[in-house]
Order: sequence, then structure tokens, then C-alpha cells
Amino acid sequence: MAALALIVAKAGGRALMNNMDRILDSIAWASREGHRVVFVHGGGDIVTEYSRRLGVEPRFVVSPQGVRSRYTTWEELEVFVMTLGGLLNKRIVSGLARRGLHPVGLTGADGPSVLASRRKRIVVVDEATGRKRVIPGGYTGRITSVNTGFLNMLLRAGYTPVLAPIAYDPEEGVPLNVDGDQLASRVAAALGADVLAVLTDVDGLFLNGVLVERLGVEEALRLVEEGRIGKGMNRKIIELSRAVEEGVSRAVIVNASKPNPLEAALRGEGTVLARQG
Repeated sequence: MAALALIVAKAGGRALMNNMDRILDSIAWASREGHRVVFVHGGGDIVTEYSRRLGVEPRFVVSPQGVRSRYTTWEELEVFVMTLGGLLNKRIVSGLARRGLHPVGLTGADGPSVLASRRKRIVVVDEATGRKRVIPGGYTGRITSVNTGFLNMLLRAGYTPVLAPIAYDPEEGVPLNVDGDQLASRVAAALGADVLAVLTDVDGLFLNGVLVERLGVEEALRLVEEGRIGKGMNRKIIELSRAVEEGVSRAVIVNASKPNPLEAALRGEGTVLARQG
């Protein structure tokens, strides 16, 4: 890997809220070192908190592949835009600006930078009976394209894009909730990132209680297919594997609580997914 890298870093809401200063310090370190960084953030817990404050009870569904995700009604989408695109995004932007960076807080609707199509229907598994059924898709999107020209323009000008997991549906003209791991994967693949670093609250992927330090894409997807990777982590493995297949040099799952998690990711700590096992 070249001395200076294009890094797409993603932190889920829980890892971010528990390690906010450490993550922002790490992004600032990477930028000072000359790396270019695009930061994608989640924030499911804060969405849940504000949804309940507003009388909107969150709902979750499980796909036939065992992937658990939030079911997004229009009311909850409004909370997504308010909390992730507004409150949390600007908290992150303010923190990076305080560290001397030039952050630009975005959703996919800005630019627009990320396009998606609304899932009209989805297949879910009833967790009580185990039966599959088809339900309306709500306002969850599947990413279709990334405006790399816009993001590269910001990076070349010295800005740090900070992306909330909200995309834009050009067909219906509405914002959509998209999974943060999907967003980071699609952005990393589109930009041809050197490293996709997913910062979590664990050290990486564990199998039978042992940390997997390196994993080939084919083996990773086989483990998902066999059901050997738990809910939550299986989504990350699927998305990271796809990013590597589409040109990202390597994807790393690393603990956000490390003193400098992006430096740790660049060193290959945690679990590294690459084309060769």
C-alpha cells in the first residue's frame, strides 16, 4: 500500500458514541499525515432514542439470510434525517473542525452524492414461526450509484466529507435510509479506496472464540452462507467482501477503543479482508 492512502472509515452509532473523541482524534491524525479520509457514520441508538421521544416505536426485521435491519416508516425516516443528517452529523463536523480539519457534513441527498432506489417489497422471516413473508419495503434504499466527481472534488480541495447514511431516490424524489455498512462499502468501491476501515466495539471477527486476523473474500462469504457469523457482523462481512471484490485494496474491522483506531487499521490490526486468504 502506498505511504499515503485514501481511507473510507465507518463507525456505527454505538462505537461512535462510546469513542467519539478517540475516533475524531484518529481522523485528524490521518489527515495531518496526508491521508485523505471520507468518514461514514451510523447512529441507530440515537435514532431509537429520538423516535421514542416523538412517539414512533422502532421496528426491526430479519431477512432470510439472517441479516437484522431497521424497518423504516415515513415517520421514522423523518427522525433519521433530523438526527443523523442533522444533530449527530453536525456534532461530528464540529468536533473535526475543532481539531483543525475542514469537514463537510453531508447526506446522500446533498450533491446529490449517493443515489438509491426504494425497496418496494422485502422478504422477512417471522422470528416466532420461522416463516418467510413479503411486506411493503418502507423507506429503506438499495444504493445504486455514488457521485465520485463530487466527493473527489471535496477531497482534492482539502475537505473531509462526513456522510450520514441517508441516500436520495431520484425516481420518487425522497431521501431514504440506507445501511451504514452498505454506504461505506459502496463509497469505498466507487472511489477505489486503499482501505475501508470499519470501527466497531469488538476487536474483529471471532470464530469459536478466536480472533480471525485475515480472511479471503471467498472464505468469508462461505462462512456467512453457512450461518457461522452472527447477526450484525454478517452484514459487515457481506458488504466488506463486496467492496474488496470491486477494487478496494483491503477492508479492516478494528476496535474503535484502540488509542488510534485508523493507525491500527493501516497496520492491519483486527480482521483484514483481502482478495487473497
